[in-house]
Amino acid sequence: MSNRLPIIGALLLLALVLINATFYTVDQRERVLLFRLGEVIAADLPPGLKVKTPFINSIVKYDGRIQTLDRGPVRYQTSELKNVVVDSFVKWRIADTKRFFVSVGAGDVNTRLAQMVNDLSRNEFGKRTVQEAVSGDRGEIMGILREQASKRAAEFGVEVIDVRLKRVDLPPEVSSSVFTRMEAERKRVAAELRAKGAEEGERIRSQTDKERTLLLAQAERDGQRLRGQGDADAAALYAEVIGQDTDFYDFYRSLEAYRSSIGTSRDLLVLDPDSAFFRYFDNARAGAR
Repeated sequence: MSNRLPIIGALLLLALVLINATFYTVDQRERVLLFRLGEVIAADLPPGLKVKTPFINSIVKYDGRIQTLDRGPVRYQTSELKNVVVDSFVKWRIADTKRFFVSVGAGDVNTRLAQMVNDLSRNEFGKRTVQEAVSGDRGEIMGILREQASKRAAEFGVEVIDVRLKRVDLPPEVSSSVFTRMEAERKRVAAELRAKGAEEGERIRSQTDKERTLLLAQAERDGQRLRGQGDADAAALYAEVIGQDTDFYDFYRSLEAYRSSIGTSRDLLVLDPDSAFFRYFDNARAGAR
C-alpha cells in the first residue's frame, strides 16, 4: 500500500494540472483571446467559466477597463517660436482585442499612445500663438486631439475616449519675465491714471476757486449795492423827519453832543458861557424863572 502512495499522489497532481489547463474563468472586466496552436479562434469571450483543450488551446487576458495615460509636463513650440509647457492625460481602453494583440502583443501600449499624442500635440500647438494656446483655443485643441488620436489608435485596437489638457503654462524662466513685464505695465498704467487724476483734481480745484471768487465778488457787489440803498433810504428818512421839525432836530443833536462831551465827572470843558453850545441850558434857566 505504501508503494502506491507516490503513484496516487502523482495521479492527483496530474489531475489538478489537467483541471487547471482545462477550465478557466473570464471576468467581466477582462478582454480574453482564445488560441488554438497559436492561432486566434475566439475573441472577447463572455464572462463565466470556460473549457479549453489542454496543451492545444491557450488564452491571453487584457484589462478591459478604461485606462489613464498621464503624460506629465511636455514642452511644445508655438507659431511664435516660443515654448509652452503642456500637462495632459489620455483616457483609453481596448476596443478590438484581436487587433490589439496583433499590433501590440505584450508591448507597452502607453508608449505608443504617448508618442502618438505627442506628435499630434506638437502639430496643433505649432499652429497657434502663445495667447491662443494658453487660453483661447484649449477646448478646440482638446477636441482635435481626441478625434485624431481616436482615429490613429483604432489601427491597433484602442479606443481613445478623451484627451484632456490639465495645464498649459509658460516655462518658469519665461513666466518670471512675463510677470515682470506685466508688473511694469500695471505700474505704468497706475502712474498714468494717478497723473490724470491729479490733473483732473487741479482742474476741478481751479474751477472751484474761480467760481468761489466770482460768487464772493457778486456777493460783495450786491452787499455794497444794498448798503448804498439802505444809506440812501436812511438819509431820505432823516431828511424827511428833519424837515418836519428842525428845532427838535437841533435839540436832539445838542443832547447827543452833551452826552458825548460831558460823560463823567472828570470831564473838563473850557468854553465861553455865552457860547451857542449852552443855549439850551440858558433857555432852561429862563424857563425856570
